[in-house]
Amino acid sequence: MRASRGGSGEQGKAGANAKRAGLGAYLTDIDASSRSPRKWLGWLGSRHSGDETGGPRPGANTEDRHLSARHHVLNEIAAFLLDHGLEISPDNLAVAHGIASGSNPGLARKVMQRRADGGTVTQAWLHEVTAAAKSDEAPGEIKQLMVRLEQTLDTFSKNTTAARHATSNYGHELEQQVADLASVQQTGQIISTLADLAKAMLDKTRSLEAEMRTSESEAKGLCRSLEKAQRDAEVDHLTGLPNRRAFEAVLEREHKAARAALDPLVLAFCDIDHFKRINDTHGHEAGDRVLRLIADLLSGISDDKCHVSRHGGEEFVMLFRGCTLSEAKERLDRLREGLAERRLVNRHNDEPFGQITFSAGVADVFDHPDPRAALKAADEALYAAKTGGRNQIRVAPKPGTVR
Repeated sequence: MRASRGGSGEQGKAGANAKRAGLGAYLTDIDASSRSPRKWLGWLGSRHSGDETGGPRPGANTEDRHLSARHHVLNEIAAFLLDHGLEISPDNLAVAHGIASGSNPGLARKVMQRRADGGTVTQAWLHEVTAAAKSDEAPGEIKQLMVRLEQTLDTFSKNTTAARHATSNYGHELEQQVADLASVQQTGQIISTLADLAKAMLDKTRSLEAEMRTSESEAKGLCRSLEKAQRDAEVDHLTGLPNRRAFEAVLEREHKAARAALDPLVLAFCDIDHFKRINDTHGHEAGDRVLRLIADLLSGISDDKCHVSRHGGEEFVMLFRGCTLSEAKERLDRLREGLAERRLVNRHNDEPFGQITFSAGVADVFDHPDPRAALKAADEALYAAKTGGRNQIRVAPKPGTVR
């Protein structure tokens, strides 16, 4: 994925070395300003210096392998920025980290595809593709606001319920006192005045009780609307499948459960072949119908332990718990072969779509240091399937890490 460095001879080498020195100084400045030592280097994926190749040392234990992998990620971040002549900025560091660590496999594949097409990875191009990706995701601030709003509404609902009960009890007691006062015949002007005041207070508390009951009902309605909004935020409305945000939560949960139960766990990335050609030939509405078809087919092999989500564009991601790598590949292969044998027709104009196929890459999650690394491995296997002829399933090679 690395491009040729700019410059020639000693001048180009000196420029690259200067940029490396600048990156080192930049990371050192960030590290020095952090409240905890090496906080930001830890975020970037490295907490120590080590082997330049990032490969595990012979005889290294699990912790050493993980540390070595983090160091390798940091080297890849530096190489990505330098190879493409990109500025060392927080945004570019985040992009490079997403590509190197596997947390943003879609962008990594876009970079590889652009390189394969002979294009260059420029700052303007990066801004364009990252802006398009961000438009599909809710900002973190919105999610935090939703959490705070939910908590506020819940507290408000509880408080109004308690206050309504309190005013109701007070109203009943006051009503009894007013009745007792009114029954006394020789109360005089003072008692009569007190009775009038008490009646006014009773009317006021009854009005307040009604208002609080209305507020309580509105708060419950807002809570229901917020719950629906949260559910909708995790659904891809075109296919009805969970979206990328929802899948990340499922992956974290299933990874913990599978590790505790010693169950196998397999990730798969699936991508519709030549999808742009389908859109260009038949239109985007027809392309949307193809997306829904693939979503339905993948959903057909999912169950309580097999989850499928739309990851973005024409790409889907699946998680198989309780299936070995070979079993997951076999299930996908049967589905792929069945789809390839079908001859689909665009029902709006009776024109044949031709053969529609998909490619996929699968990876054993526990062959890798963490789920992010497994995602990256599955994505790289998918890229190999696409460049190797499409309409096939590729298995990610075992990197030699331990479970």
